[in-house]
Amino acid sequence: MLRPVFRSFPRGSYRPLVAKAVAALAVGWALAACSPTYDWRTIMNNDNGYTVDLPAKPSTDQREINIGGTPMNMSMQIAEAGDAVFAVGTVMLPSDDPQVQLSALDYLRSGLAHNLGSAPDAHATAIPLAVGGQVQGLEMTFSGPAGPKHETRIMHARLVAKGRHVYQAAVIASKEPPPEQVEQFFGSFKLY
Repeated sequence: MLRPVFRSFPRGSYRPLVAKAVAALAVGWALAACSPTYDWRTIMNNDNGYTVDLPAKPSTDQREINIGGTPMNMSMQIAEAGDAVFAVGTVMLPSDDPQVQLSALDYLRSGLAHNLGSAPDAHATAIPLAVGGQVQGLEMTFSGPAGPKHETRIMHARLVAKGRHVYQAAVIASKEPPPEQVEQFFGSFKLY
């Protein structure tokens, strides 16, 4: 039945068209297969002063932490996609004193290291501001056993202080997440 349709094309000229159509369908199927795992959306958190892209609808959590003998609240926005958890935690500080900021950053950094039982590979990084410019932060990568079953986890995290807030943006997974997904998350994290 299809033979008469192809007779209108010069002999052999339809093969490249069929090959292109098959290639386009294969790419379409591959993209469709990947897209449900990461459903990126921009989240604007006006209360805590940041915007970030998360790969799924986030849940929220809040807990009290004790930094240097002072109780403080840490609020979290958490989204799961594939084998990874993407989270932004914000600690509201009692003041914007640089020493208070430093204590909070040290508390978060040592907490992450303790949770994975390893020292991070850490270096300074620029965290962008939504209005332009940047502030200095810390980027870390950890790998080690975590949780009650002591399963290996990989974590990428950024810590930064701005004003009366300290932020912890993190991706934690059982295996290394795709680099483009990690970059999407960290590249979109901007402070107000």
